[in-house]
Amino acid sequence: MPLELLDPTSPDQAKREGIWQLNFGPQHPATHTTLRLLLTLDGEKVIEAEPDIGFLHSGFERLAEVLDFNQYVTIVDRMNYISPMANEIAWHHAVEKLLDVKLTPRTTYIRTIFAELMRIQDHLLCVGTCVLDLGGMTAFIYAFNEREKIYDLCERASGQRFHTSYTRVGGLMFDVTDDWVQGVRDFIKNFHKVHADVTRMVMKNRIFIERTQGLGVLTKEEAISGSATGPIARASGVQRDLRRDDPYLAYDEFDFDVICATAGDCFARFQVRMLEMLESVKIITQALENLPAGTVFAHQADKEALPNKAEVYRSIEGLIHHFEMVMPNRQVAAPRDEVYAATESPNGELGYYIVGDGTFRSYRARTRPPSFIHFSLFPQLIRGCQLSDVVAVLGGLNIIAAELDR
Repeated sequence: MPLELLDPTSPDQAKREGIWQLNFGPQHPATHTTLRLLLTLDGEKVIEAEPDIGFLHSGFERLAEVLDFNQYVTIVDRMNYISPMANEIAWHHAVEKLLDVKLTPRTTYIRTIFAELMRIQDHLLCVGTCVLDLGGMTAFIYAFNEREKIYDLCERASGQRFHTSYTRVGGLMFDVTDDWVQGVRDFIKNFHKVHADVTRMVMKNRIFIERTQGLGVLTKEEAISGSATGPIARASGVQRDLRRDDPYLAYDEFDFDVICATAGDCFARFQVRMLEMLESVKIITQALENLPAGTVFAHQADKEALPNKAEVYRSIEGLIHHFEMVMPNRQVAAPRDEVYAATESPNGELGYYIVGDGTFRSYRARTRPPSFIHFSLFPQLIRGCQLSDVVAVLGGLNIIAAELDR
C-alpha cells in the first residue's frame, strides 16, 4: 500500500506533525474489489477518509440504451455479482411496471423464492468475508459452503451457475421442476443447523464482538439523512422494508418480521443480517408450501412477453410471436413514459428509473444502487477510529464495486 506524506510546508499541515495519507486499496485484500479509500491518518487514528468509486468503469447504464428489455438482464446480473438474480428481479419489476404486464401467480412465487435465496447468499458472503478479514477462518468456510448450495439451485433452474439471466419480461426463462423444489426444501432443512453454528462462532465470539461493537456508529437520524436503506438503515432503528411497506411479487401473502436494531454499529449490522436470513427461510418455506400451479409466462394477448419455448417449437403462432419479440424492427413498443420501481435487495433499496421512448428498449435507465449510497457514509463512520477498524467498518457495509461505477 503506497504511502503519501503530506506537504510539511503547507500552512494547514505545518502545525500537524505526524499527519500522513494512506491508499487503502484498490488492491488491498480486505477491499475484495477495485474500490479505493484515501485515508488521512494521525498515527493510526483516522481523521479523514475520502472514498473513491474505483477502477471498474463498466458503463452499465449506457448499455441499457442499446440492449432491449430482455437482453439487458445479462448486464444487471453483473451489477451486484454477489446476488445476481436479485438484480434481474428488480430490473424486470421496473420494466413490467412500464409495460403494465401482470405476472402469473406461479411466477411471483418463484421470483420471491429466488429473491430470498439471494438475500441469504449475499448475507452469507458479507458475514463470512468480514469475519475472515478480522481473523476468523471457520465461519467463512461454513458460509461459503452454503453459498455453493444456492449456486447449485441457480444452475438447476437456469442452466447457469453464476450469472443466471433467468428472468424475462412477464415471466422466467424456464419453469422450475419438482426436483428443484425438493432441492430448496433440502437446503432449508439443513440451513438452520449451519446458521446456528455460524451464530455461535461469530456472534458470541469475544474477539469479534470487541472488534465490531460500538464501532462505526450510524444514528437513526444520520441513516435517514444519508438515504441509507436495507440492513444498514434497519440496524440504526429505521423500520423500513419495501417487502412490507410497498409490497411486490407475493410478499403481501407471507408472514415475516422486519428485523431492526438500535445500536447502529458494526455488530448491530451483522446481527440484522444474521436474523434476516432466518426470516428469508420463513418466507421460502411458506412459498414452497403454497407454490401455485400453472404457467410462468404472462398472458400473451398483447404480446409483451416471450412465448413458451414449447409453443415456439410446436406452433406457427408461437414461432411468429418469438420472431416478433426478438427482431429489432418488429418488437413491441413500450409506452413513451417514465417509471421508477424498486425492490428490497439484500443490501437495501435497488431501484431502476426507466424512460420509455416507444421501442422495446429504454431511452434512459438510471440505477439506484444501495452500495453507492452506503459508500458515501463511510467517512463519517470511520472518522476517529483506528486504522485496523477500517476493515470491520467497510466489511459491515458490504460495498459491491459494480454498483459504484455504473
